[in-house]
Amino acid sequence: MSKNEFICDCSIIHQEIVDKTIRNMLEEDIFNKLAEFFKILGDTTRVKILFALDKNEMCVCDIANVLGMSKSSISHQLGTLRRSGIVKCRKSGKEVFYMLDDEHVKEVFEIGVEHIEHKK
Repeated sequence: MSKNEFICDCSIIHQEIVDKTIRNMLEEDIFNKLAEFFKILGDTTRVKILFALDKNEMCVCDIANVLGMSKSSISHQLGTLRRSGIVKCRKSGKEVFYMLDDEHVKEVFEIGVEHIEHKK
């Protein structure tokens, strides 16, 4: 496979496709938020936390035990995930339980796992 095999060597502009794509472009703010969303998911510890929360709501102590990390480290990562709208929490007495924020986060995460496992 040559280095230049995937370089377009034509000068034809498919104007209809270009115009349609331009009309459907999202606002810059949405692109920025989407990039930030995926950037937040770009950390192994945070992805492990999402895996733990995909099926169960859990408290910090439980997540720390599952991942073999300190409660402080887990709390820090959960704070980042919460501020980004990826996880939410509920309080029950003195305990705070974390869960994925909504079905969209759950679907994105599960589709990502499925995609990676399919590529094995």
